[in-house]
Amino acid sequence: MHISIVMRGLLASLFLHSSFAVAAMVEDPQKIIRETGDKVLSEVTARRADLEANPELIYPLVESTVVPHFDFRKMSQSALGRFWRDASDTQKEAVTNEFRQLLVRTYASALLGYSGQQIQYLPVQYRQGDNRVMVPTRISSQSAPPIPVNYRLTLNDARWMVYDVIIDGVSLITNYRSQFATEVRRGGIDGLISSLANMNRKVGK
Repeated sequence: MHISIVMRGLLASLFLHSSFAVAAMVEDPQKIIRETGDKVLSEVTARRADLEANPELIYPLVESTVVPHFDFRKMSQSALGRFWRDASDTQKEAVTNEFRQLLVRTYASALLGYSGQQIQYLPVQYRQGDNRVMVPTRISSQSAPPIPVNYRLTLNDARWMVYDVIIDGVSLITNYRSQFATEVRRGGIDGLISSLANMNRKVGK
């Protein structure tokens, strides 16, 4: 049965309306990075004395401001590469949880060393309908040359989520991928999980 011209028009109108509604709800990716960065650095600066007295307080701050904008499962899958398909669901969940904890602890430790560096947000180039984008930034301090830090984001259910960070030209995921491959070849997926858990016990101490 052929769809009538009227029905086609109604369907097309509904589709276009839904597309525009979704597009309107999608927040600007640079705005997400900027507002998240501004908020966490403002909190770190305002709570400096408390954080110095009790560094563990940095973790709830990172969990509430930074973590919601990162796709840790996608990051874990990308870092594990071809070994991801060989992992069981339980192993995938364990790798994701341990990798998430490692990244949070590493980021939190770096935040504790923040001493007023300035972040410059560079123009973002992407077109309507793109589902991936890179937000370029530069971190400057008075005592060192600016360091480029670029965030790769993917559109996930109308939300921009970070899936990689490129620091001074080095991809975070690519860097960990070589480490993960070494650990998997040495001790399998379970060996990698144990290695990540061991690293998490050391980070922040």
